[in-house]
Amino acid sequence: MENTRMDASATTQEQADAILLDRRPPQGCWSEKDYLWLTDSCNRFIEFTDGCIEKLPMPTDTHQGALTYLNDLFRAYILPHGGIVRFSVLRLHIRPGKFREPDLLLLQDAKDERRSDRYWTGADLVVEVVSPDDPDRDYITKRADYAEAGIPEYWIVDLQAAAITVLTLAGDTYTEHGAFHPGDTATSALLPDFAADVTKVLEGS
Repeated sequence: MENTRMDASATTQEQADAILLDRRPPQGCWSEKDYLWLTDSCNRFIEFTDGCIEKLPMPTDTHQGALTYLNDLFRAYILPHGGIVRFSVLRLHIRPGKFREPDLLLLQDAKDERRSDRYWTGADLVVEVVSPDDPDRDYITKRADYAEAGIPEYWIVDLQAAAITVLTLAGDTYTEHGAFHPGDTATSALLPDFAADVTKVLEGS
């Protein structure tokens, strides 16, 4: 995979990405090394599970607005406490054979050993903005994935349903800390006194 050459006619990032994806191994035959090489080389949102890759939709303006607002809130809270927040795209290694690319990742300690330059091997909190093409990906699949990774808190921001669901890990499964709607203030079980105005998050303002 690493020695694949680009066509000389690939003059744009979109064309280069298409060539890279076209030359991929068959589904089920990807290795972690292949996946990491592809995502190092390709400007796409791509996740990996047990030999298969999944290309995710590009975020919309409203998606990025909500995420930017939350990112600013989490940064303002966690940086004075010595933590770190990262905005998509950054790979998260769930377990051998599985990578996700959460919309937002947070560690309470910026020196946490799970933080590395190429990808993180864990997080204390992750956020996903629900993709309208497949809401079950965020509500069901990733809920199970992040529980498997032992991530203490998972926020699901649903622009279509106008809701934020905050899940907290109890054993090896998530329970609902709260379901918050416009007019509510979303809170965290993990971060004392953290609060997010749901209306402002959904509006990205």
